[in-house]
Amino acid sequence: LPLPGWRRVSAPSPAAPAGPRRERERDDASPTPTSVNYHFTRQCNYKCGFCFHTAKTSFVLPLEEAKRGLAMLKEAGMEKINFSGGEPFLQDRGEFVGQLVQFCKQELKLPSVSIVSNGSLIREQWFKKYGEYLDILAISCDSFDENVNVLIGRGQGKKNHVENLQKLRQWCREYAVAFKINSVINRFNVEEDMNEQIKALNPVRWKVFQCLLIEGENTGEDALREAEKFVISDEDFEQFLDRHKDVSCLVPESNQKMRDSYLILDEYMRFLNCTNGRKEPSKSILDIGVEAAIKFSGFDEKMFLKRGGKYVWSKADMKLDW
Repeated sequence: LPLPGWRRVSAPSPAAPAGPRRERERDDASPTPTSVNYHFTRQCNYKCGFCFHTAKTSFVLPLEEAKRGLAMLKEAGMEKINFSGGEPFLQDRGEFVGQLVQFCKQELKLPSVSIVSNGSLIREQWFKKYGEYLDILAISCDSFDENVNVLIGRGQGKKNHVENLQKLRQWCREYAVAFKINSVINRFNVEEDMNEQIKALNPVRWKVFQCLLIEGENTGEDALREAEKFVISDEDFEQFLDRHKDVSCLVPESNQKMRDSYLILDEYMRFLNCTNGRKEPSKSILDIGVEAAIKFSGFDEKMFLKRGGKYVWSKADMKLDW
């Protein structure tokens, strides 16, 4: 695939002189929001100890305001939207994210619409109603040992996270939704061998993150989590990757790759700049527009491409055997 990445756009200036002024104009140009992660809620039914987008507020935009912002992003060049949280299916039992998914695919005609979820609240009825509008469903799974999931904070009473994962995999197959797995590698699962289980589930992508500290979210005085005990070294992370190097769908993301290579939109539709190790918000795109807000995103275009941020992300182009 070609990797267009984030095209930089500036106002045309037919008589613009060459030299320093032209360079300043180029530097001040805004990136195009090709791929956006919209964390529309911070509420969650799990308590993952390393979570770096915690429940600091319970705010969720009204549906029509969220749609207005998404239409603005499409107008500014968005091709892929990923809905995340918190837990996206917690709001109105999945109806809120379902209507956003349908709007983005049916009305905005985005090439790719995806969701990241812990999977615990998804029902088959949701797939029947909204599955055709969803390109990718990513389920967070950090271990295939249920005891480890409980230690991490993914345990929820009698529900078995791993058994639920198998059920969701089958629904994705039945309703033609590309299935993806996200895993955060941390102190409790870094020694685990997941080769057999991942190959059996056969996701289109297995995104493997190194546990990341974000000031004010999972570390520091004003944080809701204390993730220090989950942190692993770069060497530990590399050893985990080496153990799973034969998994063809593996997509590794170290702390260095992850920190500045995502365009993150919070529950108020503010871009979050993580450059300084904490999430510093812009003003909302609903108030000042996408171009003005995105200049504060701290986005690293080169790292976005290096981590494989642009890939075959529309299920119509995947040619999968559902």
